[in-house]
Amino acid sequence: MSNTVRHGLLHQSLCRPTSLEHQSKTSSPGVSINALFQASPAKQGTIQLSKTLICTKFRENNLKVPKTDIIKGRRMVSVVPRAVLATDPASELSRKCILDGNSELKIGVSTSTQGMGFQIDIQVTNISDSLVLHWGGVSYEQKSWVLPSCQPDGTKLYKNRALRSPFSKSGSDSLLKIEINDPKIQALEFLILDEARNKWFKDDGDNFRVQLVGRDKQIAVESVPEDLVQIQAYLRWERKGKQMYSPEQEKVEYEAARAELLDEIARGASVEQIRARLTKSDDKFATKDSNVSKSKSKIPDDLVQIQAYIRWEKAGKPNYSPDQQLKEFEEARKELQAELDKGSSPEEIRKKIVKGEIQTKVSKQLEKKRYFTVERIQRKERDLMQLLNKYTTESVKEKVSVPPQSPTAVEFFLKAKGEQDGGTILNKLFFKLVDKELRVIVTKLSGRMKIYLATDLKSPLVLHWALSRKAGEWVTPPPSLTPQGSVSLDKACETQFTESYYGEPPCQVQSLEIEIGEENFVGMPFVLLSDGNWIKNNGSDFYIDFVVGPKKVKKDAGDGKGTAKALLDKIAEMESEAQKSFMHRFNIASDLVAWAKDAGELGFAGIFVWMRFMASRQLIWNKNYNVKPREISKAQDTLTDLLQNAYISYPPYREILRMILSTVGRGGEGDVGQRIRDEILVIQRNNDCKGGMMEEWHQKLHNNTSPDDVVICQALIDYIKSDLDISAYWNTLNSNGITKERLLSYDRAIHSEPNFRRDQKDGLLRDLEQYMRSLKAVHSGADLESAIANCLGYRAQGQGFMVGVQINPVPGLPSQFPGLLQYILDHVEDKNVEPFLEGLLEAREELRPLLLKSCDRLKDLLFLDIALDSMVRTATERGYETLNDAGPEKIMYFITLVLENLALSSDNNEDLIYCLKGWNHALRMSSSRDGDWALYAKSVLDRTRLALSSKAELYHQILQPSAEYLGSLLGVDQWAVEIFTEETIRAGSAASLSQLLNRLDPVLRKTANLGSWQIISPIETAGYVVVVDQLLSVQNKSYGQPTILVAKVVKGEEEIPDGTVAVLTPDMPDVLSHVSVRARNCKVCFATCFDPNILSDLQSKEGKLLSLKPTSVDVVYSEVKDGELRKGSSTNMEDGSSPSITLVKKQFCGRYAILSEEFTSEMVGAKSRNIAYLKGKVPSWLGIPTSVALPFGVFEKVLSDSSNQAVADTLQSLKKQLGEGDFSALGEIRRAMLQLVAPPQLVQELKSTMLSSGMPWLGDEGEQRWDQAWMAIKKVWASKWNERAYFSTRKVKLDHDYLCMAVLVQEIINADYAFVVHTTNPSSGDSSEIYAEVVKGLGETLVGAYPGRALSFVCKKSDFNSPKLLGYPSKPIGLFIRRSIIFRSDSNGEDLEGYAGAGLYDSVPMDEEDEIVVDYSSDPLLTDGNFRHSILSSIARAGSAIEELYGTPQDIEGVVRDGQIYVVQTRPQM
Repeated sequence: MSNTVRHGLLHQSLCRPTSLEHQSKTSSPGVSINALFQASPAKQGTIQLSKTLICTKFRENNLKVPKTDIIKGRRMVSVVPRAVLATDPASELSRKCILDGNSELKIGVSTSTQGMGFQIDIQVTNISDSLVLHWGGVSYEQKSWVLPSCQPDGTKLYKNRALRSPFSKSGSDSLLKIEINDPKIQALEFLILDEARNKWFKDDGDNFRVQLVGRDKQIAVESVPEDLVQIQAYLRWERKGKQMYSPEQEKVEYEAARAELLDEIARGASVEQIRARLTKSDDKFATKDSNVSKSKSKIPDDLVQIQAYIRWEKAGKPNYSPDQQLKEFEEARKELQAELDKGSSPEEIRKKIVKGEIQTKVSKQLEKKRYFTVERIQRKERDLMQLLNKYTTESVKEKVSVPPQSPTAVEFFLKAKGEQDGGTILNKLFFKLVDKELRVIVTKLSGRMKIYLATDLKSPLVLHWALSRKAGEWVTPPPSLTPQGSVSLDKACETQFTESYYGEPPCQVQSLEIEIGEENFVGMPFVLLSDGNWIKNNGSDFYIDFVVGPKKVKKDAGDGKGTAKALLDKIAEMESEAQKSFMHRFNIASDLVAWAKDAGELGFAGIFVWMRFMASRQLIWNKNYNVKPREISKAQDTLTDLLQNAYISYPPYREILRMILSTVGRGGEGDVGQRIRDEILVIQRNNDCKGGMMEEWHQKLHNNTSPDDVVICQALIDYIKSDLDISAYWNTLNSNGITKERLLSYDRAIHSEPNFRRDQKDGLLRDLEQYMRSLKAVHSGADLESAIANCLGYRAQGQGFMVGVQINPVPGLPSQFPGLLQYILDHVEDKNVEPFLEGLLEAREELRPLLLKSCDRLKDLLFLDIALDSMVRTATERGYETLNDAGPEKIMYFITLVLENLALSSDNNEDLIYCLKGWNHALRMSSSRDGDWALYAKSVLDRTRLALSSKAELYHQILQPSAEYLGSLLGVDQWAVEIFTEETIRAGSAASLSQLLNRLDPVLRKTANLGSWQIISPIETAGYVVVVDQLLSVQNKSYGQPTILVAKVVKGEEEIPDGTVAVLTPDMPDVLSHVSVRARNCKVCFATCFDPNILSDLQSKEGKLLSLKPTSVDVVYSEVKDGELRKGSSTNMEDGSSPSITLVKKQFCGRYAILSEEFTSEMVGAKSRNIAYLKGKVPSWLGIPTSVALPFGVFEKVLSDSSNQAVADTLQSLKKQLGEGDFSALGEIRRAMLQLVAPPQLVQELKSTMLSSGMPWLGDEGEQRWDQAWMAIKKVWASKWNERAYFSTRKVKLDHDYLCMAVLVQEIINADYAFVVHTTNPSSGDSSEIYAEVVKGLGETLVGAYPGRALSFVCKKSDFNSPKLLGYPSKPIGLFIRRSIIFRSDSNGEDLEGYAGAGLYDSVPMDEEDEIVVDYSSDPLLTDGNFRHSILSSIARAGSAIEELYGTPQDIEGVVRDGQIYVVQTRPQM
């Protein structure tokens, strides 16, 4: 076979992409692809292809093209026969002309040497060495040049429109030969370029043209045998890159093959000659390649593979197109040819380029049947709501179904001994003896060390013990140290326990006391002997450690509030036992899983915190105890089985259980762990490395394997791959937290460095990579490769290893799942991570239904899912670089992928799913060029940030108290405790998602013209910068100088502190929230800053005096000197004191309830009077709810009733405390108010009034309904004493006793939407423009402390048909309620001249609102432009109508129900 074909086949093998079953398939009537390329039997010698390099099978001399290669749509790279340089004397000279001076162009045309097509020989004499032919074929069927697949060496594609082929020098001549085999090409056109002089040679200003005579003639010929047509069709398919054809294309290709053969026959070739040519093997293209350099055939194919791989790696592993792949292979071959031409032999080249792991990498690429290919799986269409995990949320508190166990008699006994001893307790130990216990304490006083042992074992007991000067040693104790009656033995001593009774009621305790004195011993090994039976510690010796390292300073553990305290106390008690080995720790954890179940979410949180402290090396892994690897893996197996069962039984805790599993290796019964012990011996024996570092590591592995061994193994592999560079070994260790000191700290210390010989490299690399699988199977359950292998199954058949070890596939996997996982393994290092992320997520989606069902191998699937989850984060971080110059659509798509991953890993993920639906809608808006896409995307981004913030707060609430309490008990480093929750979050997708949002935010703000600020209250001012975490935390403070507060959190209901002249925040309170309204009323500058850099700069200026000058879209700030403070700036402190407001105390009018027609200023506040005024005066299309009221003085009348005397006395006492500055009395007052009893007359009058107004009477639905209503009324009255209102009235010196509270009673309209309108734009002061905000559901999410932004818009009063949308909603929660009654506060302290009292007091519905997570992607207000336009226009019209009625700007609240607008209250806009 010619070298050309071999190269093509080699390249084809390398470039084969993975094919997945869910990709498109071709199945249709007509000529099938399979049939098309099935050859009939041929002679001996039918095209023989390289067995090692091409997957196409050739069995029994038949040409068979596998169905999978064609049917499944694989993109294959063309096998391109090379055209070679021409000096063929048989060429007929068809053209000769002068090019330049004495340079001459000669063109010869002849029949191809293969008897098929044409050969064009081009010769240029006496000219530059740098000539290039710029050329293409001419077909009468198309205008542009045809680019034939058969091209000379070195040909490059130019702008997809032409080919450029270099000439070859031969003396003073430049030569080029082109072969044209395409019957569609009737002529050849070209220009000649002298690249050195950048000079073009043309044919009198036009292209040179060579006519290929005879192409347009039709010649009658004999028929062609079908088997030859099949072979010719196969060769065409190869040349075209083995594309996937449609049925129509199959027919066209088959007939084109027939036409080519007929054309050949028309030129004089016989069928026998064609058959000989097609069935010839090694000489397939020999005649065409007769002038190819003989040296090229000397380059072994595997070296070309390696050189191409090296070039690909150096280029950053890009995804090459098929054309680029071919060029890369040619360049690799040329580079090697150049080395051969210089005199190097293939062996010398091999030695030079085959270093380290390169050959292994290339072979892996070949195994994967891929090389530079771009591949993408086809994701299935799914309903995102199928991802929903929604569980009833419980308050985060420890369940008390399992009370802490009472101390045992043994514990009491040892506690008394310790107190009696009076010394420092060096160590406490606990050992389980089946259903009994053995406890030990070690004390030290004045140099004397004592060991106290006690047990509740009933049968007589002997201690068989020794002492150790180093760990693991048994030394006979000196007679001076042995208790009376002891018997000395060889290297040991035996002492009888003494029996006593202790506790109430008395319980038998056997005990022993041993005094060591000041001898230089470090520990005490022992076993027990009872009734002739030896008792050991899980098959090993017991051990008491005397040497206690320097204690970490323990922070006060506190009271354990917010934790499963009893469980954490137990963990702390067992830690000294857990430190012995992973076997001990995992066994203890298994024992505590049942306790964690009973403690609920906080119980599992406690287990997770403990395991994560372990995984992060904050706890001791092994201490003076030897344990076999199989014992560790068995303990892991037991623990992970229990966690698997809990995962099925406790769905609300699945997220935390996944987190626990991620800290624990998979483990396994039987030989899974034993292989660690056995295989290291095989490695040493096979590779002649029994001493030094390998022997030290072997000893560690035998006595206490740990996750560190995975890192050590990887370090050794990297050391070998780096050609034995020892720095690679240390780099791998150190980057994974293993220092020289840690290696020396193991019980079996590793002192030496590896020092392998070069002849050991290949064997060690093979064996260590195999060994890594065993290590990861035990220690790294969430390692991707290991997790996939455990699910798909594998056999360990490495030479010398435990041949026959077999992991069976997990049953019930989807049919396409193995292919999907193979795709993931094949693309794990891809630079373009987007298709890889799609593959990871498709695998997780396919896996999800299996994770919801119980099965024996569930934990293997869980470990796989955890590994896929982790790989998404890793790949996302690797892909950040590709996003540097990416457009917003690409970043948004990345966000959808990472957000989907987070939703798949989260419990209660409803908000995340709606965010994901929002991003998908944003992408659709962007692709359809919707002008508001960036504005909409910004709202989804804000909501996604809120979702991440909520998740972080939940993690902090659940995990951080446990981390702090357990960390203090165990002496964990303080820094590790403080960042525990932060690091936990950072390990997941939430951190990656946050970074992507940060990248996109400024892009969206710029696109949507949002700027860096939203101005809520545009007041020019100056003050000193104070940075606070929450505005709420300082709302009761009074600043003595003008203060600019930079507050991280502003929820919307806070009071602005005295002395504050500005509030700047990154938070997003609504422009019409209570705090926003109060800021404008109090002339305080209030703005949201979206730019983190600006915010950081403001925070850095803490303590400095700044001048603020807000515009409509920006805040200009600058530092000023103290003397300039009062010049031209509002400071809000001009008079040095707040104004005093006078109230007139209202009296009881003698009525408990009144109709709206009776509302007067003496009986109700402005809220009630305004709503009564509107009735009958507004347009008929504007609804006003029916209202009644409990007038002023009713509360005081109820309080004075004899039935409420006790409450009145309590209130009097608490108000006295309040007057003395005890503000905690406010909460006590509110609680006392709820004890009020309703006088019968109040009930009767309210019933009569409501019925006469047409409202339903609450008590008709049962006594419980009236109780609910009465409680709501009391809560309204009690809100007079809420902190925000109380401090606000104090600030303006309002007499709180004179504040009276009426209650407006209205029937609740079950709203689709709620809105607030300001009829003068509050941000700009433009009275010609209405500003409004709209939320889904009830209005409390708008005016209350609910996170996120409302939909906002403005509308000119002159054109209600053109509302302008300013922002889409980002509030995740909507409030909805059944048909009910609301009781609204209506005090005489609201809407006063110079005082903004609105919103300080509570309105309380009779029924609890339902908090619903809102899906905006299906809300017509966002998705239906016509509906939105109608609703917003109607709201604007309603605002204008009410303003006209009052003649002054209004602050209006209302709702929308079934398209109908209702106004529920209005007041003057302040």
